[in-house]
Amino acid sequence: MTADRFLHAALARMRQIKSLGDGALARVSEAQLFHRTDTEANSIAIIVQHLHGNMLSRWTNFLTEDGDKPWRQRDAEFEPVVSDAAKIHELWQQGWALTLDTIQALQPGDITREVTIRGESMLVLDALIRQIGHYAYHVGQMVTLARQQVGPAWQTLSIARGRSGDYKPQQRAPGLKE
Repeated sequence: MTADRFLHAALARMRQIKSLGDGALARVSEAQLFHRTDTEANSIAIIVQHLHGNMLSRWTNFLTEDGDKPWRQRDAEFEPVVSDAAKIHELWQQGWALTLDTIQALQPGDITREVTIRGESMLVLDALIRQIGHYAYHVGQMVTLARQQVGPAWQTLSIARGRSGDYKPQQRAPGLKE
């Protein structure tokens, strides 16, 4: 795979991850957005706060500064700080805009550059894979929490149960396979 194809595939995956999160956010009420099963559990809103903090830290000056910025307050991201649904949606969009814009601006020669995250040096390629995994993990949590709360009224974000035979693959990014 060429560097250009890798960047295209990474951007496509990030957009797919965002789309799943968009779907989860669109399917929950404001009360469901902030619902926690207990004081140690994360709500969908708390997960969004964390992703927002991570995205701003990782993607601000991505190629030139450590991805763990001194101004980031990671522990506070896991506290129910924001209580307004519109603000949660704003944080979601802001974090993703920076993430996608930064990845889209990368050039093929950048994937073998060294970047630092939390003091650990790694290739841009590795940093992208790390963040894809991290965001997929948390968006999966959001979808699960949303699905549990919406219950039988849930509309799937993927291929519906029993409908795999109806699935027609769309044109994928070069080198991107399910």
